[in-house]
Amino acid sequence: MASLKDIKTRIGSTKKTKQITKAMEMVSASKLNKAQGKAEAFQPYTDKIREVVASIAAGSDDSESNLHPMLTDREEVKKTGYIVITSDRGLCGAYNSGLLRETMKIINKRHKSADEYGIIVMGRVGRDFFKKRHMPIFQEIVGLADQPDYTDIKNIASTTVQMFEDELFDEVYIHYNHFLSAISQEVTESKLLPLTSITEESDGEDGTQAAQNLDYIYEPDAGTILEKLLPHYAESLIFGALLDGKASEFGARMSAMRSATDNADNMIGDLTLSYNRARQAAITQEINEIVGGASAQS
Repeated sequence: MASLKDIKTRIGSTKKTKQITKAMEMVSASKLNKAQGKAEAFQPYTDKIREVVASIAAGSDDSESNLHPMLTDREEVKKTGYIVITSDRGLCGAYNSGLLRETMKIINKRHKSADEYGIIVMGRVGRDFFKKRHMPIFQEIVGLADQPDYTDIKNIASTTVQMFEDELFDEVYIHYNHFLSAISQEVTESKLLPLTSITEESDGEDGTQAAQNLDYIYEPDAGTILEKLLPHYAESLIFGALLDGKASEFGARMSAMRSATDNADNMIGDLTLSYNRARQAAITQEINEIVGGASAQS
């Protein structure tokens, strides 16, 4: 049985741990609000680019948009690229483990060898995970700010688009945690390239109606605009997924630190109860010894 001193020391150390986890919870909550606001503020930009591209793909016969390689599926998919967005640090519950587990499941299901895929990874946790398993990493970026700017990922995003245009990859997917709420995230796979979802939308009733309602004037011409706009749109999808992932990360970290704080409270309660019982037992023993000594002398 632990001594009173040992129990008291454990209570003190647990209280200090609780102070740390409580502070980390509050910091994560603050960062979550900022990250969520930034993700929501960026969404209209992505929506507007998508609207313009869908309009061109839907109605312009002279734009030759259907022939653009970023808008059409390739006949044979020889190599697939995966952009995996993780965090640089732990202490965020199952945020990284759930995402990496799902990514590994998809890769093992789709591919028979490492020659059939390549990985572009954001975050130190993901980088270390794939390196440890000797998986093909084509690009990596670590040390991103908690509130990243577009310029922070401009190079890796534009390089990824260029690798697709150079046919190093025949399709590219993004794997990230989609933010649902402060306590809930969803592992998500989104197809980045080719941008077939735009042409599918433009072929549908909603896309056709949008093209009829919007009267854009393109200068110099729709084809040239499309050529310049599509890479920016693909890059905006990558940045949007990163912002979404950051919000999910802070939500997961806030929840993990809250659980750690609650567990510390429970542990302190149990230790305090054990301390009081041990102290009571020690007092009772001392009383018995005094009574026993007095009886022996009488």
